[in-house]
Amino acid sequence: MPKKVYQPGESYRYPLIIKKILNTPLLYSPNKEIVYRDKVRLTYRTLYERINRLAGGLEKLGVKPGDTVCVFDYDSHRYLECYFAVPMMGAVLHKMNWRLSPDQILYTMNHAEDDVVLVHSDFLPLLEAVWDRLTTVKKVVLLKDEEKAPETKLPIAIEYEEMLQNAPPVYDFPDLDENTRATTFYTTGTTGLPKGVYFSHRQVVLHTLAVGLTVGAYEAPGRFRSNDVYMPLTPMFHAHAWGIPYVATLLGVKQVYPGRYEPEVLLKLILGEKVTFSHCVPTIIHMLVNSPVAKQVDLSHWKVIIGGSALPKGLAKAAMELGIQIYAGFGMSETFPVVTIATLKEHMLDWDLDRRLDVMIKAGLPIPLCEVEIADAEGNFLPHDGKTTGELVMRTPWLTEAYFKDPERTKELWRDGWLHGGDVAYIDEEGYVQITDRLKDVIKSGGEWVSSLDLENLVSQHEAVSEAAAIGTPDEKWGERPLVLVVLKPGYEGKVTGDDIKAFLKKFVDEGRLPRYGIPDRIEFVESIPKTSVGKINKIALRKQYIG
Repeated sequence: MPKKVYQPGESYRYPLIIKKILNTPLLYSPNKEIVYRDKVRLTYRTLYERINRLAGGLEKLGVKPGDTVCVFDYDSHRYLECYFAVPMMGAVLHKMNWRLSPDQILYTMNHAEDDVVLVHSDFLPLLEAVWDRLTTVKKVVLLKDEEKAPETKLPIAIEYEEMLQNAPPVYDFPDLDENTRATTFYTTGTTGLPKGVYFSHRQVVLHTLAVGLTVGAYEAPGRFRSNDVYMPLTPMFHAHAWGIPYVATLLGVKQVYPGRYEPEVLLKLILGEKVTFSHCVPTIIHMLVNSPVAKQVDLSHWKVIIGGSALPKGLAKAAMELGIQIYAGFGMSETFPVVTIATLKEHMLDWDLDRRLDVMIKAGLPIPLCEVEIADAEGNFLPHDGKTTGELVMRTPWLTEAYFKDPERTKELWRDGWLHGGDVAYIDEEGYVQITDRLKDVIKSGGEWVSSLDLENLVSQHEAVSEAAAIGTPDEKWGERPLVLVVLKPGYEGKVTGDDIKAFLKKFVDEGRLPRYGIPDRIEFVESIPKTSVGKINKIALRKQYIG
């Protein structure tokens, strides 16, 4: 692309584009490390050269501005390189959720019009299963961790490291229009086909700055600063790993990428690399907290943001007992994702732990440049009194403008200039948002609403409870009644009854924290609770199993 010639007196119109994020770490911390398991160690200087080589290698394969590059990989240094190189050359990065079904993978790849696919050897069978039905893919690049290349029926154009070695170390990344589409991925909706969301360079940069300011500048227990060590525990295919890899890169922190999530490997990396900052869904922290190894090591240096679904107070307490500084945040695929983070205000920092936890498990305060309201069915805004619930509606500069090639569902998403995410919430007098349920998950009993999330949170505080899930089941008299599914901690099997759980909930009724009709008629003890591909409780599966 020819360089622009500036006339005397003509100013440089600085575009908010992803390549500008890299300027800061290359200046501030060029020798900090990026680590992949026990396999790879890079510096930011090397990372930048590899980003240049990746762009050059993709261009040799025929990738041009506007094309779409799909990635199947674990959390890795390669994925971080793709986060930058692909959009910086003007192409679109499609982050594939490899936990989707083959039919969903096929649909999303054809719908996104993928041109080139980068695929880890572990996921070759997934791609092989749909290969003959793909309509736009032209080239396949192999990603592998082992020396030996696996056998496959796919026409592999080149292996990733070979592609980088054969490409020049410098690539002339253009000054793109900041509104150029940079990334796309697909929601894991529980009904219908997956929905494509997409984000521009400008949105990536603004989200990065706002999240960095929120977690770095405010006096709070979970700060994230340049001397931290970052390891994501949210898949990089899921909502940009909440955008934190971009924040971490801007800050120039040491970054650790764990590959496949295995409890022993994760704990080894946390301890060995001295990880201080992570983020994950409750399922992952639950897995780690219940690992026997976790109780034998010091985790007091570790700060973790929880999102994706509600953080139960019982789980938060269990993490705190291990020394983990834990707090919640909220966002959606459609919101990049971060909208709120449960940062404590200064006057709350001296509160006792139990009182602080009541704040830290909330969805949190809107981060800078976010506006949130709760609205009734007619779109009228409701008071911020900590009691009145309605649908949470949002505005920020980084919300997806539309569902990709889906105008009908876009109309449902955007109404009256606000994004409607389908969550029921309240906002308290301090401005904290608390999600009380999904519109489709709230339990409607006798004309009143019972929050399934509130029920799960309260049940989780019983000393014997490891996990809990609540759904509504049909009832002739009341319309719906709550059913609570409980996974007990080891050693409590056969020692705790449904009546014990109901008696425990009765005290929350007496305290006014749960309506009396919120005590479930049925409590089922189960070995496990089904999860979605991104680790959320799969209530569609539960309703199918218990309602039919």
